[in-house]
Amino acid sequence: MFVIYKVFFILYMINKNLLKRPPPPSLQWSGRKGGEGRGAGPEGLSCAGAPLTSGGSGCCRLPRGAMAAGGLSRSERKAAERDKILREEQQRDRLRQVSRILKKAVAERSTEECRLLAESEELVKELQGRSRRREGLKRRLQEVCDDPGELRRKVKELAVAVQNAKHLVIYTGAGISTAASIPDYRGPNGVWTLLQKGRSISAADLSEAEPTLTHMSIARLHEQKLVQHVVSQNCDGLHLRSGLPRSAISELHGNMYIEVCTSCTPNREYLRVFDVTERTALHRHQTGRSCHKCGSQLRDTIVHFGERGILGQPLNWEAATEAASKADTILCLGSSLKVLKKYPCLWCMTKPPSRRPKLYIVNLQWTPKDDLAALKLHGKCDDVMQLLMGELGLEIPPYNRWQDPIFSLATPLRADEEGSHSRKPLVPPQNAEEIQSREHKEQGAPLNSVPCSGGGEDEISPMDTGPSISARTNSCRRSGGRRTSSAWYKSAQVLRYIIWAGPEEHGASSTRLPHRWKGRE
Repeated sequence: MFVIYKVFFILYMINKNLLKRPPPPSLQWSGRKGGEGRGAGPEGLSCAGAPLTSGGSGCCRLPRGAMAAGGLSRSERKAAERDKILREEQQRDRLRQVSRILKKAVAERSTEECRLLAESEELVKELQGRSRRREGLKRRLQEVCDDPGELRRKVKELAVAVQNAKHLVIYTGAGISTAASIPDYRGPNGVWTLLQKGRSISAADLSEAEPTLTHMSIARLHEQKLVQHVVSQNCDGLHLRSGLPRSAISELHGNMYIEVCTSCTPNREYLRVFDVTERTALHRHQTGRSCHKCGSQLRDTIVHFGERGILGQPLNWEAATEAASKADTILCLGSSLKVLKKYPCLWCMTKPPSRRPKLYIVNLQWTPKDDLAALKLHGKCDDVMQLLMGELGLEIPPYNRWQDPIFSLATPLRADEEGSHSRKPLVPPQNAEEIQSREHKEQGAPLNSVPCSGGGEDEISPMDTGPSISARTNSCRRSGGRRTSSAWYKSAQVLRYIIWAGPEEHGASSTRLPHRWKGRE
């Protein structure tokens, strides 16, 4: 028993001596910031890993009002913060004063103002740099037009380049569609420009847009084998509607009239006569309709800002990169090139500068590729293309709605899909009288006869196809009504071909004619 008592007494004395000793380094104050080690000092305020408080329940406590930084009290911290705020406010006042002085002419500045400028050399340099950058941005946004004589001279040079080109590729932007009342992005009235100014954007009805003179000129140049491929940033579908073959277009940002089924292999496309993007947005591409074959959800083809295009068609990146690698001449029409410049594969940047294609730019504003261009034409796309086609001796075909490929290639909605959209659809010409008036207007001849119509059984609808057109036309001829002109009869035959067969260059085949009509042509 005595031994046990002795052991406890010795342990008690040892613990008592330990408590009298100074704390180990891990528990002593350190001048380092919190997080740099145990016992972190002012800012960490930790004692052997435990937080230090000025009145809480930590293992160690600081006097109230003590500060973590340099031991400053709370009132001293407040005073330092007030001094900092006052210095920043004085700096802003000095900046505004110097800015007002710099706006004055040198002769109008007083002695005191000149002294203030001399004392604020750094501020003067900063403000002058800001002014130069601001003026540079304004110049880049300004639209500049070449004089008519200068523009004709440049167009002649461009015509020679087009004729001598072995592989010409055209890059198009929103500027070629402004003539169709579709706003661009960075022009004076562009979408981004108005948003930066805080103005509202009016909605444009794209169903009223038709291919412009530039679209039709490009289609004619491709028909004449002068243009091998077209790379477009536009999603308005006007290149397709101009008659340009699908294989000759790369719509890098999609087509508003096309929705696809990505579950089918290969992807199944559905071309519509209305805008399919009504319910879609960034990272949300389902259109609300389903595939006629597998039943999967259809998606649009639009590539929004911040997205990467992954669809094969209508983006057609493979053809675009192949065309760019073969190109010896590139013609950019109506594009600011601020987006296209980010695609190195379109500019052959891996080739040495001497082997890269010659670049010709048609735009009213500055582009980041101006310094690399062989020729820059400041003019509207329609004006330049009209002069160019005249130099090449080619006629620009007018847009004809009856020959618009979208009506022959479009997939009709099923009965359960009729209410799946509220966008205004594209409609073909309404009646035969419009066709006849269009033809006579083009020929400059008066209307000699009017087709038989009036709501009876002999009225010919634009959706009448196949035998019905021929039967009703013959019925009209045999009836006692007015006689149908040969021009109308010819147009009716053309309409039948467009609806039933469609142009072969757009992927349609003449084998789509019904069996009963084979051999009748």
